[in-house]
Amino acid sequence: MKIGLLQAGHFVPELQSELGDYNALYSRLLAGHGYDFDLETFSVVDMEFPHNLDEVDGWLISGSKHGAYEDHAFILLLEELIRAIHASGKPLIGICFGHQIIAQALGGTVAKFDQGWSVGRVEYDMQGQTFALNAWHQDQVIKPPEGAETVGSSSFCAHAALAYGDQIWTMQPHPEFESPAIHGLIQYKSGAVAVDRVEHAKRQLSAANNNAEIGKKMADFFMKERA
Repeated sequence: MKIGLLQAGHFVPELQSELGDYNALYSRLLAGHGYDFDLETFSVVDMEFPHNLDEVDGWLISGSKHGAYEDHAFILLLEELIRAIHASGKPLIGICFGHQIIAQALGGTVAKFDQGWSVGRVEYDMQGQTFALNAWHQDQVIKPPEGAETVGSSSFCAHAALAYGDQIWTMQPHPEFESPAIHGLIQYKSGAVAVDRVEHAKRQLSAANNNAEIGKKMADFFMKERA
């Protein structure tokens, strides 16, 4: 199955020699679940957009250092593309910024959370199941769009995962971030984060997470038969 990665940002430059950019992170996350995925990257943050929705079978929107509400040329074009994908019926998954920009494009509200940043390992309630995943965000979906169902939350993030029927599934945490990614973010990108939250994230670096289970859920979601 061919997946179009709409790359809305680039992973930390200092870590790319070791971990790669978002395309490498998502390729690893989707691998090993019994399916064959081919990722084609469109660097929308650099104004590289697909010419045709039928170029791929499904879509994935990455994280980004940018806010969905910020004034960047790529954001308006990405919102238009999201609405076109929604109308097409093709499956779409959004992670962190992807979660936020999809909600905003379809009528929801995204804002900086007044209680600051969520970083490192967080436990999420997803329809009665607990998943430990890594977070790195201050922005949140404050109001989901009409028709979106909240299917995941944490004590810090009320709308941490959203489902739009069986076509779109989005989440605030980063299942593509293993401990080396969080360690690097702490090293290079934690200046705005409260010290106690950084220290808590450091203490959790060796704890188990459920990234692989979410990777399987993402893979199954892409491959699901739809009417």
